[in-house]
Amino acid sequence: MRWSGQTVGAEQRERALLGMSGLVRSVRTPEFAGVTFHEVTAKSALNRVPAASSMPFEWTVNPYRGCSHACVYCFARSTHRYLDLDAGADFDQQVVVKVNVDEVLRAELARRSWRRDLVALGTNTDPYQRAEGRYRLMPGIISALADSGTPLSILTKGTLLRRDLPQLVTAAERVPVDLSMSIAVFDDALQKAVEPGTPSTAARLATVRAAADAGFRVTVFLMPIMPWLTDSDAQLDEALARIAEAGADRVVHGALHLRPGAKEWFLEWIAREHPELATGYRRFYGSSSYAPAGYRRNLAQRLRPLLRRHGLASHEDEDQPEQRRHAADAARRARTAPAALDLAPQPALF
Repeated sequence: MRWSGQTVGAEQRERALLGMSGLVRSVRTPEFAGVTFHEVTAKSALNRVPAASSMPFEWTVNPYRGCSHACVYCFARSTHRYLDLDAGADFDQQVVVKVNVDEVLRAELARRSWRRDLVALGTNTDPYQRAEGRYRLMPGIISALADSGTPLSILTKGTLLRRDLPQLVTAAERVPVDLSMSIAVFDDALQKAVEPGTPSTAARLATVRAAADAGFRVTVFLMPIMPWLTDSDAQLDEALARIAEAGADRVVHGALHLRPGAKEWFLEWIAREHPELATGYRRFYGSSSYAPAGYRRNLAQRLRPLLRRHGLASHEDEDQPEQRRHAADAARRARTAPAALDLAPQPALF
C-alpha cells in the first residue's frame, strides 16, 4: 500500500508540523514532484455532516486530506488550516493519506447502531486523485460499504474511477450506487491553468461513457461555472453537448462560490492570469462567498433551454446561500421544537 520512497524528516518534526496523532511517516516520490504524502492511521472514517448543512446526505468518508488536483477554486482548501498548513500551496502539496481507512470504516459499519444511511465520497477532497493509483484505498471502502448494505455515492474528477467500475457494478447489485463526474472546464488551456493536476476533460468524458456503458446513470457536475471564463451561452452549449454525447443522464450546475481560503488563492490566480477580470471578481466576491443572486438567477435561466435541447435532466447546486439559510432554519427549529408524543412501539436502542 505505501511507497518505499524517501522518508522526509524525523517523526517528531512531522508530528509537530501536522499537529496530529497517528502519523506513521511522510514520503516523497519522483512521480509527484513537490508533493509530500503524510501517511496516518485514522481513528475514525465516517464523518457526520452538520444538521444545518444543505447537503442531501448525512455521512461522508474522506480517505485523503489535501489534493494534488490543485484546483485553484477548491472549496475544501480552508480545511488544511486545521492542520496548521496553509490553504494554498500546502493544500496541493501536503496530502494526508488515511492508510487504514477501510479497516476503520468496516469496524464502524459493523456497529449495531449503524442505520445504513447513504455515505458520500468525494465531498471534500477527491477520493480518486492520482495518489489513489498507488494507495488503492477505494476498493476496500467500496467493499466495506457494500458488504454492510450501505448505499454510496462518489463524486470525482479522477479517471481512476474506471479501475473500480467492475467492483462498483457488483456493489450496485447489493446497494444503491450513484456515480458523478465533475467537469467544469471544456477549454483545454484554461482547464490546465485552473485545474493543473486533473485528468483532461476528454479523459473525464470517456470515463462518463465507460460508467454509462457499465449501466450507471451518471451525473456530471458542471460546476463551478466561472463568470466571464466559462459562462457564455456558446461555452455552456458546447459543454452540455459533449456531456450528453458522453452518455450522462443528469447535470448538476452552479456558479462559482469562494469561501475563505479558496477565495484568497483564486483571486490571486485571477490577478496574475486574468488581470482584466480582477475588478469584476472583486465586485462579485469581495464581500461574499457567492456570486450575486441576480447573476445566479440569470445563469439558471440561460441553462434551462440548453439542458432541454440536449435531453439532460438537471439540478441546481444545493450549496447556495438560500438553501443554506433554509437548512440552518430547519435545524434551529428542530432543536427548539418540543418533542412530539409518539405512541408507536419504539425499537431497541443500541
